[in-house]
Amino acid sequence: MIQFELSTDRQLFEDSFDFAQQQVRSLIGQHAGLYPMYTKNGKWKHDGPAWTHWCDGFLPGMMWLFHRHLGPGGPDADWWMDQAIAYTIPLEPRKMDREVHDLGFIFLSTYYRWYQVTKDPELNDVLVQAGETLAMRFKENGQYLRSFVAEDSLFIDIMMNVGIIFYAARETGDRMLRDVALRHALTTRRVLVRGDGSTAHEGIFDLESGEFLRQSTQQGYRGDSCWSRGLAWSLYGFSTCYEYSRDPRFLETAEACADYYITHSPADGVAPWDFNAPADSRRQVDTSAAAITASGLLRLCRLITDPLKGHLYWTTAVRILRSLCESHLGKGTEGWEGILRGGVYHIHKDLGVDESVMWGEYFFVEALESALRRLTP
Repeated sequence: MIQFELSTDRQLFEDSFDFAQQQVRSLIGQHAGLYPMYTKNGKWKHDGPAWTHWCDGFLPGMMWLFHRHLGPGGPDADWWMDQAIAYTIPLEPRKMDREVHDLGFIFLSTYYRWYQVTKDPELNDVLVQAGETLAMRFKENGQYLRSFVAEDSLFIDIMMNVGIIFYAARETGDRMLRDVALRHALTTRRVLVRGDGSTAHEGIFDLESGEFLRQSTQQGYRGDSCWSRGLAWSLYGFSTCYEYSRDPRFLETAEACADYYITHSPADGVAPWDFNAPADSRRQVDTSAAAITASGLLRLCRLITDPLKGHLYWTTAVRILRSLCESHLGKGTEGWEGILRGGVYHIHKDLGVDESVMWGEYFFVEALESALRRLTP
């Protein structure tokens, strides 16, 4: 029975991975040079607003994942690498971008994957500079990397980006960079992760004293609710921090977030957009939060030493992926240009609600690729 399930999952995931390649091929064929964020009525090209260009790494990031999965000499592997390079190179100037807190999203999905293939030191230099640039957002009063919205604001999302500072610190031996990354992660753990493993989206600080004032939100239901995508960012981000630092506090936090997601999600593992939203609003799932969680759990299950808990995280990730593949792909909707339906960008602004969102696409493909590597006989 177990062998049958593994074989069935492997085929389901392979088919979904093939569909993802088809959709990305179609996107770059129809809208060459476009770095989209979310669909509108299933279409990538539209004039809908966006806060910042924080998603630009995800499209080429998927191309690098396709190249990795196909392997050297595999069918279309060289073509995907050519496309990935063509979409990655224009991002290089962003290594100096001090306006966003998203340089990890932009460069770990692109230049890091490119560097893993070629080991070209010039690519590594780009990554290091991006990490050094992000570290400039650090506020000594408060001990955090400020969000893009205000100096007194800390976002849970930044946990997905602090990894590039850890990376730059490791590559250069710069202890000050490592200290910035550690202090930011510890502050986030203290002020945004609650005792039950749930998370707040935003923290507000007093700029003069550095005192933490309150939990808030830009995208969740309330300041004291648990926005599911933020929880997923935290689970994945603290796993990454543990991988770089080996500080057991970060592994403990990642596990707490994972356990909250597992115990509060429905049977199929696809969470509502906010766990504390009213019942009618919770009908709106966020498949991007589920995809991020699946990928985070696949990372987390290889970091922990408890085999039973590792098995729980692995089987939960597979269950989430199975649900996404069976019930949420765009292939059943005529003219749908994305891979994964049911994502949410910003529910309060009615942007990208029940649509494909580029971060959902990327982490779905990342999770599929990771699962397939483990399921391959």
